[in-house]
Amino acid sequence: MAEFNINILGCGSALPTTRHLATSQIVDLRDKLYMIDCGEGTQVQMRRMRVRFGRLAHIFISHLHGDHCFGLPGLISTLGMLGRTGELVVHGPKEVETYLRPVMDLFCRGMEFEVRFNPVDTRSHSLVMEDRSLSVYSIPLKHRIPTCGYLFAEKPKEAHIIREMTDFYQVPVRCMKDIKQGQDYVTPEGEVVPNSRLTRPAAPPKRYAFCSDTAYNRSIIPIIEGADLLYHEATFAECDLARAKETFHSTARQAAEIARDAHVKRLVIGHYSARYEDLSELHREAEAVFPGTILGNEGTVIPV
Repeated sequence: MAEFNINILGCGSALPTTRHLATSQIVDLRDKLYMIDCGEGTQVQMRRMRVRFGRLAHIFISHLHGDHCFGLPGLISTLGMLGRTGELVVHGPKEVETYLRPVMDLFCRGMEFEVRFNPVDTRSHSLVMEDRSLSVYSIPLKHRIPTCGYLFAEKPKEAHIIREMTDFYQVPVRCMKDIKQGQDYVTPEGEVVPNSRLTRPAAPPKRYAFCSDTAYNRSIIPIIEGADLLYHEATFAECDLARAKETFHSTARQAAEIARDAHVKRLVIGHYSARYEDLSELHREAEAVFPGTILGNEGTVIPV
């Protein structure tokens, strides 16, 4: 079982190439799957990476440019053909529903599951969704149309029981849940056994930040501060900085500067312009600022 993995399905930009697919990722948190963006080719790449369609319950759309959402109608149709019955929730700018409803009315009639739309305010950093495993927050980005990234924050896990100690103190099973949540144990004789004697701390919760598409935008730094993994678009090299500014995208160097100044633990770059057949220049520029930068690619699985 994956503890907390990021599966990169596509990391290209707007123009299709034979080298990269349009943007899409799967966040896999202990076999619960959350999709970020759904460009063309997403379904095929899910098959290649053996992603289980049935475990997908939430899709997060960053913005309404085609390379981030043109795969949605096909995916929804496929889920219907696979016999899905459980609700699918699509989070994103309010325009997502405006785009999808007419397409679904035409091509996805009679499905046995509901598609619910959750409008996201792309201008604010706010809670978008939460379940028992994690909380997802919006990250306001700077692009040509309303756009937001997403911060996936794992919820704290319960402490690990030290079985030898609970056996020694003959702790009843009914008390285990409270002990996992931090309570001490009081024996029938009235002795207080400290929780620290009965448990080991769980691993610290992890955080993953997805930031694409965006111009260089330092206002996101406080939001992603200290994240365990950051995916930041790196559409252009520094030699094309003027083009990056014109199109509200970032260079690889700018992505690395954001990662460095936000003190994130690791950086993966993507959303490459079709003009670069060789990505080594982008990688070198990011590495010079943030050593250890990961060059994202289709099929890459990155543990958070």
